Amino acid sequence: MIRAGLPELTAFIAIAEQRSFSGAAKILGVSASALSHSLRGLESRLELRLFNRTTRSVALTEAGEQLFKRVQPLLGDLESAVNEVTSERNTPSGTIRLSASESSFKPLIRHVMPGFLRDNPQIHIECVADSRLVDIVADGFDAGIRLYDDVPRDMIAVRFGPDVRFAAVASPQYLLHHPQPQAPHDLKAHRCIRFRFASGTLFRWDLSHLGRTASVDVDGPMTMDNLNLMTEAALSGIGIAWLPEYQVKEHLQAGHLVHVLPDWGPYYPGPCLYYPANRHPPMALRMFADAVREWARGQASNPPGTC
Repeated sequence: MIRAGLPELTAFIAIAEQRSFSGAAKILGVSASALSHSLRGLESRLELRLFNRTTRSVALTEAGEQLFKRVQPLLGDLESAVNEVTSERNTPSGTIRLSASESSFKPLIRHVMPGFLRDNPQIHIECVADSRLVDIVADGFDAGIRLYDDVPRDMIAVRFGPDVRFAAVASPQYLLHHPQPQAPHDLKAHRCIRFRFASGTLFRWDLSHLGRTASVDVDGPMTMDNLNLMTEAALSGIGIAWLPEYQVKEHLQAGHLVHVLPDWGPYYPGPCLYYPANRHPPMALRMFADAVREWARGQASNPPGTC
């Protein structure tokens, strides 16, 4: 197979377009002698004469004309592709695919994405809400959002929220007919609403207080895979739900739900945006991660009540 290098072909096209070695040399920023040497190397490999040269003129041979017609549009396409990439660098564009639970998306949708998308109109964010702990690489996502403890250790993690406290909550209506639990083991006698991941794993009720821990295997009439629906079930008096405190804060303040065993709510490290550490992330993702970091720094310096 005859191989022609890109520099040689670029030199050939420039000479053919300018019909002059000196003119082509000026455009390419090289000497005429270097250009002549490059062309001789190309003609030697092809075993073809590409130009008829005299002291006054440079003209394509028949073979040169055929090569010029085939190569010129290809180099033009290559130049356009490079220009497009450069343009995207200057005006970031593309799609960022994110995987997260529904509740994990909320703080970024409220506080980060509006300004980010306004300032970067060529960037599109695709949000896929999923309770599974997906493999973001295998499933074709650019990044994920999960609690820090659930982020694989080979990922870059960008913390953006406070630690998450879990709470056992029930409606006043439910507590009218069931005695309020006084200790974690009392939960075994209650109707509890459980959460099941899409993988099939049930979320554990692991409680803690002053260094003591309790893992309770609760039972009850409902198992769900959506925190919003679990909240609705608790509000409806179906049973006690084990939920992130931020999920039910407004209902607790309004008295629609009651925090049972309030001293036993454990804390977990807060949510993170995460993406592979061993890959060069697209510029759009890097910019979004920077926007999340900036917002998180603002949260740290002026912490809100919750997400």
